[in-house]
Amino acid sequence: MRVLIVEDEPKIAAAVKKGLEQERFSVDVVHDGESGLSYGASDDYDVIVLDRMLPGGMDGADIAAKLREDGIKTPILMLTAKDQVPQRVEGLNAGADDYLIKPFSFDELVARLRALLRRPSKTDAPILKVADLEMDAATASVVRAGQDIQLTAREFALLEYLLRNAGQVLSKDKLIQHVWSDEDDVLPNTVEVYMGYLRTKIDRPFDQPLLHTVRGFGYKVAA
Repeated sequence: MRVLIVEDEPKIAAAVKKGLEQERFSVDVVHDGESGLSYGASDDYDVIVLDRMLPGGMDGADIAAKLREDGIKTPILMLTAKDQVPQRVEGLNAGADDYLIKPFSFDELVARLRALLRRPSKTDAPILKVADLEMDAATASVVRAGQDIQLTAREFALLEYLLRNAGQVLSKDKLIQHVWSDEDDVLPNTVEVYMGYLRTKIDRPFDQPLLHTVRGFGYKVAA
């Protein structure tokens, strides 16, 4: 799943980015309010981690309010050193979905992000399932027909996004937006290559294929 981090402290941003990538998220980072608004409005992220205090004329509450005003519904987790109740209320009223006070536990950050991704706009179930294929994103486990399937971090991220949108045809561009970050070197056939890796592990050992190519449109996972 693709995350945008808007954080003006480079060390914090780098640490969160590294940790989230180890948790199989694809992460983009910007360091000021103007860039945060531009990225949040123009790119298709699954969740935004937004610092409350940012340099320039726009803080986190301003960004959240503007994104909501523009119809952007991406879940927003706001990070802040401001722990006063009125300030937290202001951020939530501006459009943030959750709030985390600095300093914070990284495990709690991950848990809160996954909780936001489980909301109805994304998926209601903690276990993602199609036919006899099951994924538990929290434990990074994938099972088909009772057999454990070992995936790389990128394969896992690609399969997770397909499962969260089961039955929908997803274009290559859409998959790249959600599974790879701007810093990744994505070639034209990258998605095809990784879909091939997934088919080798998910489909070929079993009788029923679940990963489908819809020529001219993209890919989907369906029974």
